Formats: sequence, C-alpha cells, structure tokens
Amino acid sequence: MNSTMYNSTVSSDKELYIICSLSAGFGLISIILSMTIVIIVKHAKRRLHTVRHLLTCNTCIASVLYCIIQTINYIFLIFLPQITSDVACRWRGYFAYMSISAATYSYLVQAVSRLFFSIFARKYPWLTTFKAHYVLIFIHWLIVLIIPLPSVITKDIYFRPGSLCWVPFKYLLHVGYTAVAYYVVPVVSIIIIYIYIYRKIRRTKQSAETILNTTNDKRDLEVLRNIVILLCIYIVGGVPTLLFLFTNVNILYLTGIVTFTFTVAVEKICTIALDRELRQALTSIIHSPNRVMPFENSLSLTREQNKTVRLQ
Repeated sequence: MNSTMYNSTVSSDKELYIICSLSAGFGLISIILSMTIVIIVKHAKRRLHTVRHLLTCNTCIASVLYCIIQTINYIFLIFLPQITSDVACRWRGYFAYMSISAATYSYLVQAVSRLFFSIFARKYPWLTTFKAHYVLIFIHWLIVLIIPLPSVITKDIYFRPGSLCWVPFKYLLHVGYTAVAYYVVPVVSIIIIYIYIYRKIRRTKQSAETILNTTNDKRDLEVLRNIVILLCIYIVGGVPTLLFLFTNVNILYLTGIVTFTFTVAVEKICTIALDRELRQALTSIIHSPNRVMPFENSLSLTREQNKTVRLQ
C-alpha cells in the first residue's frame, strides 16, 4: 500500500513538473511577444505613438507581470514544497489574483478610452489627451492593487500540498467574489460600452457631419471588437480551472495550468495580427534590408537626409 502511494505521488510530481514547465515555456513566449510590442511602439514610427498603443503597452506590461507571477508560483509548487507558511501562500495568492485582474481590467481601460473618443471627445476634448490616459492607467493599477485584498485580509487561502495558492471552493462567497471581481465586472462592462457606442452610432442621424465621421466610427467599432476578441481569448484560459472548481476532475486542473499562459501567448499574436499599424511596423522591421541598424540610428539618418533635401 505504501509502495502504491509512493508511486502515485511520484507520478503526480512528474505530471506537475511537465505541466508547469510547459506553462512556463508559454509564459516565456508571452513575455517575449509582449516586450516586442512595447519596444516596437516605443522605437518605431510616430504613427504608433498614440493613446491606443499606449494602452496596448499597458496591457502588455500586465501580461508580463501575470506570466512572471504564475511562473514564480510554479517554482514554489514544484521546487520549494518545504515552504508551508500560510501567510506566504496568501501573499502568493494575492499577487496571482492581482496579475489576473491587471490583465482583464487593462482591456476595460481600452474600452473606456474608446468611449472617450467616440462619445465624449467633442464635449470634453481633454479626455482624449495623453495626460487623461496616464491618469486612467494610474487608476487602473490602483484598483488592481485593491481588488485582491481579501486574499490577505481573510484566512481563506492556506498552504495545501500539491496545490496552487488559490481560494478553495469550500469558501463559496470568496470564490464568487473572485469570479465576479476579476472576470464578470470587466467583461460585462466592456460589452455594455460596446453596445452603447454601437447604438449611439446607429441612432445618429445621417447628417453631413456624421458622414464625415463615418470612418472614425467604423474605426472605433473595429477597435472595440478587437478588444472583445482579445479579452475572450484571455478568459478562455481560465475556463478549465473554473470547470475544475465545480467537477474536481484533476485533468482540468492540469489543463488550466497550461491554458493560463498559452492563451496569453495566443492573445499577443492576435494583438499583432489585428492591429494594422503594429503589424505593418513589425513587417517592415523583418523585411528591412538594413535590419542590423538600430532604430535611433535609422531615424537620425532619415532626419539628416531630410535636412539635406531641404538645403538642396
């Protein structure tokens, strides 16, 4: 009997090691893709220096934080099982939930920005400025730090051998709070904003002024559609874990560990694919004949050439 238990434990440890290593690999890919997007936006052409791409970078930073924290939790789960402190486990749970909410609420920030541009830009033009969006990003991270506080205030999270530091399903109220606060609120809010903007555009009379704004309206709806698509991809990663909470099927738990970071990697690929300007900038870098030349040097060379043309 002891031999059977030992073999079962070894098998379980091997499964966790393989699954967590796979998830960490996807996490590394996600980090590389996220940082690539940030670097391209920062150093590429001026057309990427927009509020929309600023918020895209904010989402990328949230994704990097998410992948790093999840990987750290896997390290504790596999390589540091001797650390059994409940307090330490609560803090790991806090940072894990914080990173989840950082990503989901970053999409809500993007949706709110589209609301500013589509509906309130004429009446309150200051809402479309970079300064207003820096404030929006600050509020985003402040909320993200506050929302997971029940993880450390309560004692619902405690060390369980072979398990990540999540809220156990027996604490239904806390589990419900995590589902609503981290997923339902941002998703429903984004959908409401999307419907509101869509109906507002549809109700607008076909005047000369609205005809001029047709392109902008289509762009706003396209951006909002992309936000919904990317958020849905991200949320799919949490579905196996949610099903595990209700069924207690171990394969769903292991699948959830992988899908968390896998869907982030997919979301980053889709971010590049759906963003025309970002995709074109990346394509131009890949196919550039002067690929070795740094961004700053190439920009300096372009400026010098422009000066020469003016002098001529």
